[in-house]
Order: sequence, then C-alpha cells, then structure tokens
Amino acid sequence: MEAFGLFILILDATLRVSTPLMLAALAGLFSERSGIVDIGLEGKMLGAAFAAAAAAYVTGSPIVGLAAGVAASMLLALLHGFACITHNGNQVVSGVAVNILAAGLSVILGIAWFAQGGQTPQLPEAARFTPLVWPGADLVAGVPLLGPIYSELISGHNLIVYLAVLAVPATWWVLYRTRFGLRLRAVGESPEAVDTAGISVTWLRYRAVLCCGFLCGLAGTYLSVAHNAAFIKDMSAGKGFIALAALIFGKWRPVPVMGACLLFGFLDAVAVRLQGVELPGIGQIPVQFIQALPYLLTVILLAGFIGKAVAPRAIGVPYLKEH
Repeated sequence: MEAFGLFILILDATLRVSTPLMLAALAGLFSERSGIVDIGLEGKMLGAAFAAAAAAYVTGSPIVGLAAGVAASMLLALLHGFACITHNGNQVVSGVAVNILAAGLSVILGIAWFAQGGQTPQLPEAARFTPLVWPGADLVAGVPLLGPIYSELISGHNLIVYLAVLAVPATWWVLYRTRFGLRLRAVGESPEAVDTAGISVTWLRYRAVLCCGFLCGLAGTYLSVAHNAAFIKDMSAGKGFIALAALIFGKWRPVPVMGACLLFGFLDAVAVRLQGVELPGIGQIPVQFIQALPYLLTVILLAGFIGKAVAPRAIGVPYLKEH
C-alpha cells in the first residue's frame, strides 16, 4: 500500500506540473493549426503570470488576476498576429521578440511598481486559487485503493487544473466538430482554398492567435496565482518550449498532446522524488542532474520515439493574397 500511495502522490504531482504545459500546448495547437508558428508561448505565459500576480495582489481577487493575465497574454498574441498576419513578418523572429519583450518588461515593471527586484509581493491566500475539496473526500480518504484516488488524485486541485483537463475535450470538439475548427484546419493546410471559398484568412488566423493568447493566459495565471503565490523572474522556466515539444510529440492533435504533457509532467514529478535518494552502487544523484533530467528525456523522446510528425502544410508561410 505504501508503494500505491507513493504512486498516487506522483500522479497528483504530475497533474499539477502538467497543467501549464497542457494549456500552453493547446494554445500552440490553435495557432499552428492555422499556419502561424508560435515560439512566443513562453513570453505570453510570463507576461500573463506577472499581470495576474500584480492584479491579484492589488485587488485581492484571484478572478481579477485571471482576467488581467488573460488580457496581457491576448495583447501579446495580438502583437504577434499584427507582425505575422497583417505585415507578413517572420513568425519565428516575432515569437522570439515576444519572449524577449515579456521577460524584460515584467522585470522592469516589477521593479518600478513593487521595488522587490522584479518580483511581486507574496499573495495572501484570499488572492490565490486554492484547492477545491470535492464532497466526501475526507470521508473516503481511508478507504483502500479508491479512497486515495478520489481524495488525493481527483479532489484537492485548484480551479485552473480542472479547466486544463476540460480544455482537452473542448479543444477536440472545437477542432473536429465545429465550422470554425474545420476552417481553422483548412487554413493551416491550404489558405488559398479558404480564400477562394470567400472566407477571410486574416480573420481566421487572428481568431486562432487570440485563442492561443487566452489559453496561455490561463497557463501563466496558474504559475503565479495558483501553483505559486507570487511572480518570480523567469518563473516559466522553459515550460513554453516544452509545450512546443509536446505539441510536436503529439503531432498537433489534442489528446496525444495531452498525453505528451502528462508524460513530461510525470518525468518532472519523478525527478523531484529522486532528489536526495541514495541509489545502490551509485550513491546520491546530484541535484543538478535531477533538475536537468526532464529536459534531457524530452530531447531523447523527441529524437528517438516520435516518428514522423507532419506539421500543417502552410505553417510558417505568410499568405499573400493575389489580386
């Protein structure tokens, strides 16, 4: 039972760690399915994390923080769209610019507003998204097998974790069961055909990057107002790039993308559990290696196990309408 309890704790940590990855990867899925490469997931998450923490601290409301985080991310998404869709700019360069802008601006504003070295003050509990305990979770906690699953793994997460899980079937439904999703997939494959049908390629792609900004806003808000209790410089710590790797690993499909994010989250959770553990014949593993392990395994998995991933055909190619 001890091994089962440890396994449940690892799965619980996996879900928490995977939440920002799932949201960011689904965000990238909307953008890249429309043909817009988005290297700027990291920057949008970082901008949202700062805006959410700052607004939540000033107002004392996590909902206001969430609204501010989503708004900041969508503004950065519109900036990326303006450069790439309206002006046909290089999409990779624009995404990198968004990352640099968010990383620098969040620190500058943090120093100017709070004078704490680019960080925000610690948020009180009332200004954070706290865990939601499901009905009967405490009563069934002692029941073998089912008790820990319900009380530890299913219950006790904050609102954004549940939103991230629900975002996967919602994204699948939007992409494969709605007119917007059909047009979105079409514009990523053949924008000329979409334009010939009398549908605006520009408006479709702007809506896609706005969806991307919304989901990145949720991911960034989770980092600073739910998973942590403040904004810290560079707190996204490469999660936007891991989300991009998960997007490729999942071959631009919602359910496999979720699986990839859970896999990376599981590796991260296991790595944390290995810190300070003495292995027979090896001794204690250096902390630096443990911290690098999820990133190393991400590269190994992508290099050796992904197979052929076919991106949307028009991805990264600006659409120039013929007159």
